[in-house]
Amino acid sequence: MIKEIIVVEGKDDTVAIKRAVEAETIETGGSAIGEAVLKRVALAQERRGVIIFTDPDHAGERIRKIVAQHAPGCKHAFLPQEEALYKGDIGVENASPEAIRRALANLRTEAAPDTAGLPEVTMEDLMQAGLLVHPQASERRLKMGNLLGIGYANGKQFYKRCSMFRITREEFKRALDQIVESDEERRG
Repeated sequence: MIKEIIVVEGKDDTVAIKRAVEAETIETGGSAIGEAVLKRVALAQERRGVIIFTDPDHAGERIRKIVAQHAPGCKHAFLPQEEALYKGDIGVENASPEAIRRALANLRTEAAPDTAGLPEVTMEDLMQAGLLVHPQASERRLKMGNLLGIGYANGKQFYKRCSMFRITREEFKRALDQIVESDEERRG
């Protein structure tokens, strides 16, 4: 049984989570999250802790931000898009139980704003890694986000996530080395 309450978007997500693990969920009902739901999430965070597990798409990211703002210190589970895809539809409800368990095993916790300090990973690091202003920047951020367990994001948001989840230079370098090695193998 997972101690924290998992925040998901809808009923189908709850069904998918319960196929994978024993847990309780709070459903946001989509991106128009009501004040009552946000109060329940804040209470859950205070009493048991919360894991935000939304779809790896734009709407899911919007919900993730709203929930995290109302309940600081949440844990985050990220599902790679390819593991949440079924017939063109992206969502937690499409993920296999194994993919859901993997995402829940690799949780990331937000750093409290007052303790975050200076980020270890800088914008310059992102530039040098080809994650910004590079022909394959988007593809590389997708790979890095999956390797780091922080999901896909645009350049600015990727930088914020590195800071928010306290990604160390060492973690960043290990993930980048994997991408470079993979690229070299592909080129033969």
